Amino acid sequence: MTSPALHAALKKHFGYDTFRPLQAEIVQDALAGRDVFALLPTGAGKSLCYQLPALVRDGLTIVVSPLIALMKDQVDSLQANGVAATFLNSTLGETEARARLRGLHQDEFKLLYVAPERLMLDSFLEKVRRWPVKLLAIDEAHCISEWGHDFRPEYRQLSRLRDEVPGVPVMALTATATTRVREDIVRQLDLREPREYVASFNRPNLNYRVTPKQQAYEQLREFIRQRSRESGIIYCQSRKNAESVAEKLAADGVAARPYHAGLTDQQRSKNQEAFLRDDAHVICATIAFGMGINKPNVRYVIHYDLPKNLEGYYQETGRAGRDGLPSDCLLFFTAGDVLKYQRFIDEMSSDDERRIARAQLRQMVHYAECPTCRRAELLAYFGETYPDANCGGCDNCLAPRDTYDGTIPAQKLISTIIRAKQASHEGDRTFGLNHHIDVLLGEETERIQRWGHTRLSTFGIGKDIPHDQWAAIGRELLRLGFLAQSTDKFTTVDVTEDGLGALRSRQTITLTRALATSAGPRKARRKFFPILSGDKTAEGQPADESLFEKLRELRRTFADQRNVPAYIVFSDAALRDMAIRQPTTEKDFLQVSGVGEKKLADFGEAFLALIRQHLRGE
Repeated sequence: MTSPALHAALKKHFGYDTFRPLQAEIVQDALAGRDVFALLPTGAGKSLCYQLPALVRDGLTIVVSPLIALMKDQVDSLQANGVAATFLNSTLGETEARARLRGLHQDEFKLLYVAPERLMLDSFLEKVRRWPVKLLAIDEAHCISEWGHDFRPEYRQLSRLRDEVPGVPVMALTATATTRVREDIVRQLDLREPREYVASFNRPNLNYRVTPKQQAYEQLREFIRQRSRESGIIYCQSRKNAESVAEKLAADGVAARPYHAGLTDQQRSKNQEAFLRDDAHVICATIAFGMGINKPNVRYVIHYDLPKNLEGYYQETGRAGRDGLPSDCLLFFTAGDVLKYQRFIDEMSSDDERRIARAQLRQMVHYAECPTCRRAELLAYFGETYPDANCGGCDNCLAPRDTYDGTIPAQKLISTIIRAKQASHEGDRTFGLNHHIDVLLGEETERIQRWGHTRLSTFGIGKDIPHDQWAAIGRELLRLGFLAQSTDKFTTVDVTEDGLGALRSRQTITLTRALATSAGPRKARRKFFPILSGDKTAEGQPADESLFEKLRELRRTFADQRNVPAYIVFSDAALRDMAIRQPTTEKDFLQVSGVGEKKLADFGEAFLALIRQHLRGE
């Protein structure tokens, strides 16, 4: 198709005037029958890459989706745009499933969403072979790779598709994947000379910040109270924490619900539905929540506990601001969480598991403690370089932390590590960071006495610095390359050549003050929590907040009537555009981002009437 024809289809079906980066190229390749690998971050419009080709040509597009909630959400959105789409999964009764299969045999649908287990059943593949399938789209394709953060064994069956439906092109899509995972996806799916598209991992509308976890619940409550009408997700590592935080918030008047694997399917479904429909503003969840959630107006994601790895953290923060409006990503950090993970890792039975888990934990701690741009750190993990010195959207760029001359404490710690190693029976034994801190603090522990480390010249010379600050100094020396950490069964530290050189030459070592000591009094920390939720469009024009609230109420009425989440009717971004443009004619209403012909026909009259009424001051 020509570019003007594609743009016309984009506006007609989805209400957008322009494609997002890489979408047009991917759509063109799909229409040309090529295999495609597309890595587009959450919010970059992956779904449209296979939905639009399905609409502008004959035949059926089959979308492999791992979650029931995601299927229903996508189909509801497509149907609201006038697209003939359906899904088949275990939620359907036999009569309804048969009706949908009959429709598929009669070419009534453009898109079919199905789980990998069902698709790969011999009986189902037999039906697929009889349908006019033009494209197989594999969503959440990282699930096929053991190196991915959310490996699902059932995805491995998809490798048979090439033999089962030869000649049908395949599109693999994911929001997060390292180079290793990308290569594994292409190999596992047997993609043939695929066009590979990797978008920037940067989410410019997300604001990243880390704060010391001191009085965690009070900090959390203060943050949410400033955003009482906004939707947010709070990630906790344990079911107990998810339950506890949800209960406390509910007692404090916040519409919060828990979500974790310990709840029944019915409870989880009920709480998720309440969140999607804005009946609950906050979900307190374990990592079991979120992959199938397409809610675009999540204004903040909070990590109440330290995530296990950066890839999962990036994926979870990506659930904020899918509509492109400014949103917050806040991480609570404490050394206590690091120690808990280290103990958990030490108990792992596999050497490889321990090695990988320790490397991932080091990367996560480095991100939490680094004094440099957090956006640049995240992008670097995925092999991308952030071009600017200051992103203007993270705490380290907005309020850089103080530095200080840390030469003396660094020398004390490095000397202790060298002396402890020399004093061991073998002359080369290394010890954990906490052991060396205990030596500096003059602690006469059983291990210190057993190894004779009370006789070290550095024993007790660090009593002027508390344990947690010593731990932060140690982790920064690791980050700076003066120390190195082992990957053996138990984590130990040793001095590197750079560390030895710095000690011998008495090199000045500049350290950054830890989060806990740089944030200042509670009131001073408020500057880390500005209200960033969007009250403007990309053009910077202010929205009429009074009109926006009226539009939200009207949207809720239509959503309840149709029994769908509010964002299926219109996204917050579309309502904000209405509150800025204030259209009064159908022609003007079509200029609103996200308004296509179907939504104009279904909702235009009511929304235009409300806007005219508002402009009259009624």
